[in-house]
Amino acid sequence: MPRSWLNLAILLALLLLVALPLLFIVLQAIFPLLSEGRWSGAFSALPRLLNDSELVPMWTGTLKIGVGVALCSLIPGLLLGSLRGLFRLPGAALWDLLLVVPFLTPPYIAALSWTLALQRNGYVQQLTGINFDGLLFSASGMMLVMTLNIFPVIYFAVSRTLLSNGQRLASVARVHGASPWRAWWHITLPLTLPALAGSLLLAFTMAIDEYGVPAALGTRAHLTLMTVGIEQKLGDWPIDLPGAASLSLLLSMVALAAWLLQRRLSQQEVTTQNGKPSAYEGIQAGIWVCPMLLLFGLTVFLAVVLPLSSMTLSGLLNTLSGGLEWSNLSLRHFSALFSAQGEALSAFSTSIGLALAAALLTGLLGFLVATRVSEGKSRGLAWLDGLALLPAAMPGVVIGVGLILVWNRGFWPVTPYNTLVILLISYCCLLLPWPVRYVSGALRQLSPALESAARVHGASRWQALRWVVLPLVAPALIAAMMMVFAIASRELVTSLLLAPAGSQTVALFIWRQFEQGSVGDGMAMATLTLVATLTLMALAQRLLHRQQH
Repeated sequence: MPRSWLNLAILLALLLLVALPLLFIVLQAIFPLLSEGRWSGAFSALPRLLNDSELVPMWTGTLKIGVGVALCSLIPGLLLGSLRGLFRLPGAALWDLLLVVPFLTPPYIAALSWTLALQRNGYVQQLTGINFDGLLFSASGMMLVMTLNIFPVIYFAVSRTLLSNGQRLASVARVHGASPWRAWWHITLPLTLPALAGSLLLAFTMAIDEYGVPAALGTRAHLTLMTVGIEQKLGDWPIDLPGAASLSLLLSMVALAAWLLQRRLSQQEVTTQNGKPSAYEGIQAGIWVCPMLLLFGLTVFLAVVLPLSSMTLSGLLNTLSGGLEWSNLSLRHFSALFSAQGEALSAFSTSIGLALAAALLTGLLGFLVATRVSEGKSRGLAWLDGLALLPAAMPGVVIGVGLILVWNRGFWPVTPYNTLVILLISYCCLLLPWPVRYVSGALRQLSPALESAARVHGASRWQALRWVVLPLVAPALIAAMMMVFAIASRELVTSLLLAPAGSQTVALFIWRQFEQGSVGDGMAMATLTLVATLTLMALAQRLLHRQQH
């Protein structure tokens, strides 16, 4: 295939996946009668939106939660990340793996697990007699739950930055009389500022994009965030497409601004004079090793052990009303998942099939985009790269709204709407940045001379990609595809908006089990799903480790 045709095919795929949904959101927000096929009444929905009494509380609540989660994530992320990057931490690899768990746990499952643990007569009250119901169902409770899921983003950014650039300059400062605090403040902290600022903005973006925690806790906390407000405009009768599109556009603008700023800060580097990073083994902690381990252990207990214990225990209890008694333990909820008469097996197979297809499609498109963008710095290639990474700044609820506006139209001769294909499209759009990022990072480590040598010896462009480039970036590509598979298999918000009637995914099954009061079946499914996700993550890390060594 000629290069121009390849560029056209990639651009067409990105336009259909990314640009078209965003365009229809903008058009629907401007022309409220677009759903009826009319272009009249431009901006006529704007006064109604601005006069909506819920708009200001939604905006202020969303920004308050976003800023609060970012600042709260900064405390454990910076503290633990600095300790991990500066000192020789016993069992460092194990702590890293444990701190990945909150990030991989679906936020809505974490919120439901915390609900069962801290609500009135929950597990904590049964064991200790203390009732945390008032704390959980509040703005502070929502920020706490979201912080425990998001802070690993800052932790890994800080710790990896310190591990990669070493502390030679700080050690030199110490030799010349600087105190540990002064060396950290004037040398170590500036080295981490770009990564710290970027991860802080990423935490803010993830918080305002989140749907599961606000949906699970917001009603009882009397707090409605933007993502929930958008879903309500689509789910409650009468359906308000212009309102949903307008809110989606406003939320996307804030998320996109934060994301662009985060990308710019992440690209800034502070280097030593020779510009070469050095390996760093860390300082001996001495008498501080026990406090360090205690701090890591307390964090893991709060962020990992408590919610996962609540989740697993809920799946093992015969009935929640029976309480924490040995006689109340049962495996019936797990066995019910594999019953031929149940819906769980169908939901699981649907999610596995969609996730596998999404991993394959995003892997192929991501590989093509990354390899094409790596070949030059033209404006056209920059547009390809920007379109491919744009979904990283688009909340899942916005992608869902955009796909509804695009494909729920009478003028299409064939439409994927109300079929499982629309879910596949949404997963591909939402998760395409993963393969693009992973493969781009791997390509930056390869010498262009390798492909050139293959071309000089008679290989065509496709043969060079197939036999030289692809094997070298395969570990990163496979790792990215595993991440896509893991995330797509439990994606909630787009599934809620787009799933066709009569179809269920794992996320929908769990959500609806809670709505129907079948908590045990839902948590049993959540436990099995998380085990599968962690297994895939472990495989992905192993492949990345193999590539780096």
